[in-house]
Amino acid sequence: LPAARVVPLLDEFFRTLVTATEANGGTVFHMAGDGMMAGFGVNDASGSGAREALAAGHAMLQDFAPIAARWRSELSIDAGIGVGLHLGEVAVGVLGRPRHKATTLVGDTVNVAARLCGRARAGEVLFSCTVAAALESNAATPGAVVGATPFLQLPQFELRGRRGPIDIWCVPAAARVAL
Repeated sequence: LPAARVVPLLDEFFRTLVTATEANGGTVFHMAGDGMMAGFGVNDASGSGAREALAAGHAMLQDFAPIAARWRSELSIDAGIGVGLHLGEVAVGVLGRPRHKATTLVGDTVNVAARLCGRARAGEVLFSCTVAAALESNAATPGAVVGATPFLQLPQFELRGRRGPIDIWCVPAAARVAL
């Protein structure tokens, strides 16, 4: 499509992702191209942001599915999203040129999440062992609800910029669960 026709599609896409992020307690820090970076529990060291991030990722997939179906039908565009989640230490920084500064997250945690996002297939949420551990810890907390979403542990992945492979879990696309 011509670039001018892509702009309203991206606006609808980002509106969907931002709504899911904010509804689950997240903050959007950056949008570029067709990617978005959000933080959950940034000011909370307990790891509770993992549950909210997973809920937001799941909501993004569910909320985008009808949009993708409409685009396929009306515009002959196949579109899908993959989500990557990692939990760890970040620095919150205000970066940019004068009068155009933006608040963003910086650190290895951001890089790992971005690499996982890049590896996720359309309709999947990939998350690291730190997210899995936080979800398990929160599940043991009275009153915590992790949900009935199926998770699969995948073989270890080598991620660019990492010395060794890391353990990865996946919320698979519904079509893969049904098989």
